[in-house]
Formats: sequence, structure tokens, C-alpha cells
Amino acid sequence: MEHDGAEQVSTFLVEHYWPGVTADGFGNAVERVRASTTQLAEEGERIRFLHSTLVPEDEAAFCVFEAGAGSVVDQAYRRAGVSYERMVDAVESVAASDGVHERKR
Repeated sequence: MEHDGAEQVSTFLVEHYWPGVTADGFGNAVERVRASTTQLAEEGERIRFLHSTLVPEDEAAFCVFEAGAGSVVDQAYRRAGVSYERMVDAVESVAASDGVHERKR
């Protein structure tokens, strides 16, 4: 199979620490980031919003993306007007349909 020179994507975990965050507030922020991610993808950037998790007890939230570079994820956040504390490269382990886990980088 021939490759078209497409850049490789990595997985990025974005950490948020939001004192007093509510599920509604978190959901609103996530929707803004998701919308800006979609817009960037439509403009040709390599980015995909995978999922998010809110941990109310810790006032923390985490969002996971696949992207060609962390700078593209940062651009999605800037466009959405949502701040975050830290972004790191991540490796996910997901269940495959046959029950065997596969690692995504």
C-alpha cells in the first residue's frame, strides 16, 4: 500500500483543573473545543477529538485527542476560548472487538 506522505498522528491528553466546575460547565467547554476541533479538521489539520472525562470530586477533567502535533490541539483550545493546565503525549489501551487490548499512540 502506498502512503501519500500523510503525517503520523499522536495521542494527546489535556488536563484541566477547574475549582467549582459543574457537569454543565464542563459539557459547555467540551462542546466548544469539539466544535473548534471539527473546524480545524475541515480546514485540513490532522486532529480528532476522542473523548473527555470529568472527575467532579477532584475538580479535574481530561480530554483526549489524536493530532499531527500538540500545537494543533492548542489551537483548538485557543479558538474555543478554553484554558487548560497541561498537555502531554499519551498512550491509550482500548478494548478491541475480539476482547484483545490494543495500544494506541
